[in-house]
Amino acid sequence: MDCTSPTITALITFLLCIFAFFLSLNSVAVEDIIRANETIRDGSTIVSSGEHFELGFTSIGTSTNRYVGIWYKKISKKTIVWIANRETPLNTTSGLLKLNSSGSLVILNASDDVVWSSNSSTSLNDPVLQLLDSGNLVIRDGADTDTEKYLWQSFDKPGNTFLPGCKLGWNLETGLERYLSSWKSEDDPSLGEYTNRIDRNGYPQLLTRRGSAIHSRAGPWNGVRFSGTPNFKSNPIYKFYFVSNNKELYYFYQLLDDSVSTRIVLSPLAYVQRWIWIEESQSWKLYLTGPIDDCDRYALCGAYGSCNINRSPACECLDGFIPKIQKDWNVADWSNGCARKVGLSCADGEGFVKQSGLILPDTQSSWFDRNMSLDECKRLCLKNCSCTAYANTDIRGIGSGCLLWFNKLVDIRVQKENGQDLNIRMAASELVNQHEAKKGRSKVRIIIITILFTVVVMLGACLWLRKNRKRREGITRHYFDENGGIGNGDKDVELPIFDISTLANATNGFSTNSKLGEGGFGPVYKGMLDEGKEIAVKRLPKNSRQGFEEFKNEVSCIAQLQHRSLVKLLGCSVQEGERMLVYEYMPNKSLDSFIFDENQRNKLDWPMRYCIINGIARGLLYLHQDSRLRIIHRDLKASNVLLDLEMNPKISDFGMARICGETEIGSETTRVVGTYGYMSPEYAIDGIFSVKSDVYSFGVMLLEIVSGKRNKNFSHPDHSLNLLGHAWIVHRDGNVLELVDEVIWKSSHEHQVEVFRAIHIGLLCVQNYPADRPTTATVVLMLSSKIPLPQPKRPGFFIERKLREGDPSSFSFNYLTVTTMVPR
Repeated sequence: MDCTSPTITALITFLLCIFAFFLSLNSVAVEDIIRANETIRDGSTIVSSGEHFELGFTSIGTSTNRYVGIWYKKISKKTIVWIANRETPLNTTSGLLKLNSSGSLVILNASDDVVWSSNSSTSLNDPVLQLLDSGNLVIRDGADTDTEKYLWQSFDKPGNTFLPGCKLGWNLETGLERYLSSWKSEDDPSLGEYTNRIDRNGYPQLLTRRGSAIHSRAGPWNGVRFSGTPNFKSNPIYKFYFVSNNKELYYFYQLLDDSVSTRIVLSPLAYVQRWIWIEESQSWKLYLTGPIDDCDRYALCGAYGSCNINRSPACECLDGFIPKIQKDWNVADWSNGCARKVGLSCADGEGFVKQSGLILPDTQSSWFDRNMSLDECKRLCLKNCSCTAYANTDIRGIGSGCLLWFNKLVDIRVQKENGQDLNIRMAASELVNQHEAKKGRSKVRIIIITILFTVVVMLGACLWLRKNRKRREGITRHYFDENGGIGNGDKDVELPIFDISTLANATNGFSTNSKLGEGGFGPVYKGMLDEGKEIAVKRLPKNSRQGFEEFKNEVSCIAQLQHRSLVKLLGCSVQEGERMLVYEYMPNKSLDSFIFDENQRNKLDWPMRYCIINGIARGLLYLHQDSRLRIIHRDLKASNVLLDLEMNPKISDFGMARICGETEIGSETTRVVGTYGYMSPEYAIDGIFSVKSDVYSFGVMLLEIVSGKRNKNFSHPDHSLNLLGHAWIVHRDGNVLELVDEVIWKSSHEHQVEVFRAIHIGLLCVQNYPADRPTTATVVLMLSSKIPLPQPKRPGFFIERKLREGDPSSFSFNYLTVTTMVPR
């Protein structure tokens, strides 16, 4: 038969027409909608009218499962904002998304079985599925243009992502709740452990829960923001709104600039993260995140305890309260909280003490009236014997509304800048005591001011008299004497001694504005000497855990050391009962402030991190081998590594260091000191320390630098191992990439071999037995060369562990319990 004959041509044309007709019955309609009985096949999509969002079948991460999802259309990095069948993925590319004639949206597998449905309860005559430019997928009546009359919408089931315009909260008439639920992992969108939702018990507040247990608390809306998250508030990018009436209870946010793309995500590890797309760098920038620190952990300090992250320890009882179980507080277990010094009896004379600068306590057992004045609120609370405290519901202007608590006050945090006033009920005798204490403090302040004025006048006179004298630098050289004082003998090591007035002038009188932070043994201040040299002054409080011996030890160690990877000691001061160490100033603070901070860690690409790792290793080699003394640091950790202007590392804090003879490899002690998560097994359990103890700590720190995660309190959805155990598992299974900080991976693909080798070296350093660990010299060689590496054995403290809530002093290490440490 001639294939070019008119008959064959007509037949082919007829078949093509028939195929096109049937294809039109089962294909996507136009642009952003599909109608009844139309489908979207795997490989086809619909796009919102402004091309902001796209809907179709997709896979996530390394998974081959297929999901129906919505993602940004114009953003180069595929970012999914909603998944339909998160619990029922398809394992083939033969799936269909179909809008049936009744108005239900369904996903069908290859056998035409329904694996997911919108379960729309109302039928429509002309149903239409439409993807809006807001990212909301809606089912509506094709003839109805009212944008509020949706039969179904994806914004009612937001998953892990909160988009502008989406409501999170309650429809009080229908009982519908919209809340965030985390993914199980970055590659698995199925339901994870955490939810973020508005709790309606008492005064509504925003809670993140792990299952039914509260993980962290954003607190109630105070008219400006959620009180527990002072940074999450309206800004030039977006504005928050909170709606509470008889019909609805929800919050939402709107973009102030439509050209910006932003989203809020509940991560698999319970972080609520605000992301903004940066067009110039073609990447998402983490704008804000929470929880931020330990004080954001729910009820860390127990009932009537307040948490202040700038205080050490962070937990403290409120005024008028004392630790309920003192021995627990002595070992940093604050979970049982505080008790009243004087109990309430509902007797005459009871009143209130105002505590300012606080994030208000948990409001689950509370009552509120948004129209009541604060005076009325006080009277109402005083009349009710069960009322324990009161506060405003709205902080705008002079404040308004009434919020009453009827139970123990739990989960209080000090937040001076954005905190609120809380009025706590106290017994009559306690009110008298506090009043007298305030009067006493006022008298003391008057006396102190008088003395200070006198001192200032005298000092001014002295300065005037010495004005034309040749001034020395304010430094003399003295020696520690054998009785722990300062003398001119040759009993110990020679020191530069700073005059206390020199340091006071340099630090503006040790003012709060000059404070750099709180070290393990006291505050550290930034100062500037007269000649313009910047310094850091560590001032040990008189009740510091670091005694004179530790102070002397730190000076003795570091004064004799000179290495570019060790912080330089400039001198000290021991006048008037003070103990202060003067160091060179490190403008970039400590390593932990970079690698564990969501924003700062973006500044550390792999070449910079590798340089830091090498610098620490060389500094440690100097301590162990090349210095005049053999020194074991015993407290090597990320917070004790400082960074100079060029981000070069400097090992610091030698208060716990021990000097060994040239032939000694270590020693034994009955007083184990150090930091949880960094101590080697033989040191934590048996008190045996050596240079291999420092190698173990270095290995922990190396793995933290690569992963951006802390070993202590590390968590993973698939197991309860610490960071070391997780690193060993992924290395053993060939999934090392899972450990690497995404910041490294985004900027350092070409350094893959070097990154994986560093992880291997870190695992060799944290092996359980000291004999298996490399020496510091070998570590430096392995880092700087390509010599073959042995396979690492299991790390110390490898097994799964469960931490008792709020009790960092009780750890399960290889089935042994250690409770005799002196933690830092």
